[in-house]
Parts: sequence; C-alpha cells; structure tokens
Amino acid sequence: MSLGEAGLAPRFSEAAEKGEIVIRDATCPAVHTGLQAAEKGVPFMPLRGVLGSDLVKNRDDWKVVENPLRKSGSDPILLVPAIAPDIALFHARWADEAGNVWVGRRRELATIAHAAKRTLVTFEELKPGDMLEDELLAPGVISATYITAVAPAKRGAWPLGIPGVYDIDDAHLALYAREAKTRAGFERYLDQFVCTPAKSSSPASSRA
Repeated sequence: MSLGEAGLAPRFSEAAEKGEIVIRDATCPAVHTGLQAAEKGVPFMPLRGVLGSDLVKNRDDWKVVENPLRKSGSDPILLVPAIAPDIALFHARWADEAGNVWVGRRRELATIAHAAKRTLVTFEELKPGDMLEDELLAPGVISATYITAVAPAKRGAWPLGIPGVYDIDDAHLALYAREAKTRAGFERYLDQFVCTPAKSSSPASSRA
C-alpha cells in the first residue's frame, strides 16, 4: 500500500510484516473480476491475463480449468471467486435528493457499490432533484438502488482531493508518513487529526 510520493504506508507495512493482517496477492484486473462476479450474482468469473504468473501458485481459491466451450485442444482459463465486500465506503462530489451519487468517470466505484452488501457514501454537495434525469450527469451516477445511506461531509476526501474542487494536500500526507513510522507517532496523529473536533482536522492545522 502506497502513499504516493510520501512513500509506503508505514502502519500497513508493519502489520503485514508481523503477520497481523492477512495479505492475498492479486492484480487489479483479478480484483475487478471478483467484484464483477459479485455484481452479477455469480460465484466466479473467468480471467486469462494472470495465467502463467506465480500468483496462481499462491492463491488456493483461484482455479485453473479447461475452457468448457473450447473447440479443440487445451485452452486453460482462470476462475476468480466473487468478492462481495460487507461494506463499501467512499466519498463523492455530489449526491441528490433521490439518494443517487455522482462518481463521474470513476466507474469502478459503481462496480464496488453493486458488489457490496452495504454502500455508505459521504458527499461534498447536495444536488436538488434526481441526477438520473439529467442526460449529462446520468452516465456518471450510481443509482440509489445500490446506496444504503449518504451523509454530507465538506472536504470529506481530505487530505486527498476531489477533481475540480480541491487538490491533494501533499504536505499533510508527508506529515502523516513521518508520524506513522512509529506506533506512538501514529497514536499522536489520531489524537490530533481523527479523534478531536473537526476544527482540529482542517487543512490549515496541517500547515501550522
């Protein structure tokens, strides 16, 4: 797990090295394929691109079978099991009065919302009416059918950004990376920016 130019995520890396969390090797296409399976309500989906890599050897839950529709000869195909998250949680620029959420071109969020058992979304701004009735906005909308609940959260993506609204706070990410190198520093960070009133977690406080 990476923090971009700020380097690796220290607490995640330490937990992985100490075996405190389970790490399952995968690829982005494999994860997306598993989510697509859950989205469609099927137990698995086929995938080819991972075949021939060492990943297959390390995933007992992935199965290589012969393509049942092959015309002749051998034609192996990888079956990736469905991934159905208990909860999907993300931040969006807009939600509307109908409970729909706009994610624009980030259509992978729609796949995740379709696959998850519950989807909770915070948003920057509330749009009046129903965005699905707007020809320009509708293609980037996740229907309220797949959204469990929404809640307003101004600058809710900070210290990351929302395109066209505010940018990534690189200075704050660097601050987090420094603090999170130790357990004590991470606890200090939580006390200052997570477990305190909202005014203490504003971008201004990171530059003080």
